[in-house]
Amino acid sequence: MQYKWTVLTVTTIGVLMSGIDGRIMIVGLPTVAAALRADAEQAIWFTQAYTIGSTVALLFIGRVSDMFGKVKIYATGFTVFTIGSLLTALSPSPDAFIAARMAQGLGSAALFANSAAIITDAFGSTELGTALGINQIAFRAGAMAGLTISGFILSVLAWPFLFYVNVPIGIFGTVWALRRLKESRRQVKAPPMDWTGFFTFTVFIAALLLALTYAAYGFASAWLAELLFVVSFASLGLFVHTELHREHPLLDLGLLKIREFTGGIITGLLNSVAWGSFMLIISLYLQLVEGYTPFGAGVAILPFDVAFLALGPVSGRLSDRYGKRPFTTAGLAVISLALFLSGTIGVSTPYTTLALYLVIGGAGLGLFASPNMSSVMGSVPAKRRAVASALRGTFFNVGYTISVNLVILVMTFNLPLSSITQIISSLTPTALTLAQREAFDVGINHVYFVMAIVNLVAIVPNLLRGKRVNVEQEGSPVITASQDVRP
Repeated sequence: MQYKWTVLTVTTIGVLMSGIDGRIMIVGLPTVAAALRADAEQAIWFTQAYTIGSTVALLFIGRVSDMFGKVKIYATGFTVFTIGSLLTALSPSPDAFIAARMAQGLGSAALFANSAAIITDAFGSTELGTALGINQIAFRAGAMAGLTISGFILSVLAWPFLFYVNVPIGIFGTVWALRRLKESRRQVKAPPMDWTGFFTFTVFIAALLLALTYAAYGFASAWLAELLFVVSFASLGLFVHTELHREHPLLDLGLLKIREFTGGIITGLLNSVAWGSFMLIISLYLQLVEGYTPFGAGVAILPFDVAFLALGPVSGRLSDRYGKRPFTTAGLAVISLALFLSGTIGVSTPYTTLALYLVIGGAGLGLFASPNMSSVMGSVPAKRRAVASALRGTFFNVGYTISVNLVILVMTFNLPLSSITQIISSLTPTALTLAQREAFDVGINHVYFVMAIVNLVAIVPNLLRGKRVNVEQEGSPVITASQDVRP
């Protein structure tokens, strides 16, 4: 077997596990929140802790991976993620669950920062979109499995088994990565770590994500959110100043001079704001408004993944041949349509209508995801791909955090936070009154309309990304012809 296909199969295990874990939490959130007696803020932190844990570490891990080797850090990420999964399953309280989810996030950062980079190193630009498309299929396959596995587990076992499922997969992935992957380039003596840059960046990201979270909970936390925003932007200023004056910075800000790279990550940021909470909202709608069981909700969401699986690899392959922007633009437009349509669902909406909207959304994301990732990763020099992938992941996670908090913020325009807590933590959705279900549904509708507008805005930076550049292995990118070149 050619090594590039070995790379693809090994990294597929990582994204498969990520897909399973992500969807398991989406479908299982109401059950876990009720079992641990979590309020709405703690329930949101069940997902946010994972995101924060991965985001604050992404850039650091990307830098360390470029210094010491992507494969070593990738395998370490598998180990940490597996241990975090075990601790999550053993959590006795909401606070312990949140801490364990953050540990999971730290492990996932090593997988996220290096998976796309390892694939990009192994594949030429004429095959990169196809390879990343296959990798995305694995994620969706894991997501599909997560939806049905979570429903089945919650039907016959206790909620901790939602996370025990990661343990054997994580052990297998760790061993396989160590045995089959090899570094793409010879490691040289590593330059010193930029600890000042790491500290200021960590404070910036952590304060920003915490501020966004507290801002979603009304005026009671307004002063704290404002203070955190000030700390965040002050840290960002110090970080930029530090990086501009370091010989070996944590983040090579020269990457942002590559229009295709910058346009792609900004587009991904806005898309993740618009799309990041889509599945979470659908799951809550099905279980809390329509009264589906966790297993029924998981099965009901599958049309989205089927559509994604149908178009994802085709879009990746065709974008390698005809260019990225036509497919990313079409994907964003279709996603916006799906979000607008989803904003019309109600208590009495038939499932066939919802399934159609899910298919449209899956098709749109299938058109967009692989070409955008291929565009971003193929535009940077080989020796900067791990940190570039980490920066891409950071933008995505910040967008996801904004998305989840925006859900709570928009919904509080229709329902007080205490009512949202009562609904989300309800042990039996059938105990909710019709008025509560209708009010919750109206809040969901408003969320979808806001997200659709945000996703339409993403088309602007998508169209403004520059032409493909020729990236020199040891130098800065130089603008050349528009055709792809082999990295």
